[in-house]
Amino acid sequence: MDEFLSSLEHCELCPRRCGVNRLAGATGFCGAGSECVVAHYGPHYGEEPPISGLRGSGTIFFSPCNMRCLFCQNYQISQSTSGSAVSVAGLVDIFFDLKKRGVHNINLVSPTPYAPLIALAIKTAKEAGFDIPFLYNTGAYEERETIRLLKGLIDIYLPDLKYSSDGVAKKLSAAPLYPAAARQAILEMHAQVGDLSKVDGIARKGLLIRHLVLPGGLAGTRSMIAWVESNLGRHTAISLMSQYYPMYRAREHPLINRRIREDEYHALVEVLAGRGFENVYLQEMASAESYLPDFKKKRPFQE
Repeated sequence: MDEFLSSLEHCELCPRRCGVNRLAGATGFCGAGSECVVAHYGPHYGEEPPISGLRGSGTIFFSPCNMRCLFCQNYQISQSTSGSAVSVAGLVDIFFDLKKRGVHNINLVSPTPYAPLIALAIKTAKEAGFDIPFLYNTGAYEERETIRLLKGLIDIYLPDLKYSSDGVAKKLSAAPLYPAAARQAILEMHAQVGDLSKVDGIARKGLLIRHLVLPGGLAGTRSMIAWVESNLGRHTAISLMSQYYPMYRAREHPLINRRIREDEYHALVEVLAGRGFENVYLQEMASAESYLPDFKKKRPFQE
């Protein structure tokens, strides 16, 4: 059996470690089976400048996600299986279709449940001469061994580092052990690809960490910044996102039933500046457009 597919016989791709045999038709917590499910794909122009560039990022949205964020903007596709089942060969066809459209990269969104299948598809595409970067756009709730499966296949890692508190991660995303797991996964990502590097302003390789600021400091942003500084260094690219809006089930929870304030966001920008971070992407305070599902919106970023 292929080295990638064998990991689906006893699935432990994320810290839930469900242990189910997905090749035999079983599904664990996330609901993912033996084939990728693609909810949407196409050029996307609202990512950070080095990701979208002028020609867009070739974004593929997978469904479902292995997290259950109460405030998810894409809950229609993340919280249940929604879309079309796609074989490994079909995924390779999507890669080449997006490349024909002139995109800068292939942007794999919520890929964790399908990491082995994606790895096999990337390997197949590269053997067929595919030559634009692959970008792994993840919530970082995965085992370090899952990231090791992707070594030499992924060019750019774009992980969210969502929380610094295990309790908050459990409450808001049903993701026990999130901080420790995400940090280990990100350390592996950095070991594979290093700091973000660009050619003519477009990312070609490296790590770019995203962090969504939550109301009342619930995301633990200051702790996140301190951890990145201590473990990865000040040259690490960080995208500090201001777009939080109480979507999905957030209105049921008073602590997250509001947008963040400008003073909350700007105080954290000052922390990054004070710590000497040089490679930072800031986001304008969220507009109404930001509340649309991710595959429909364009988010304003600035360097």
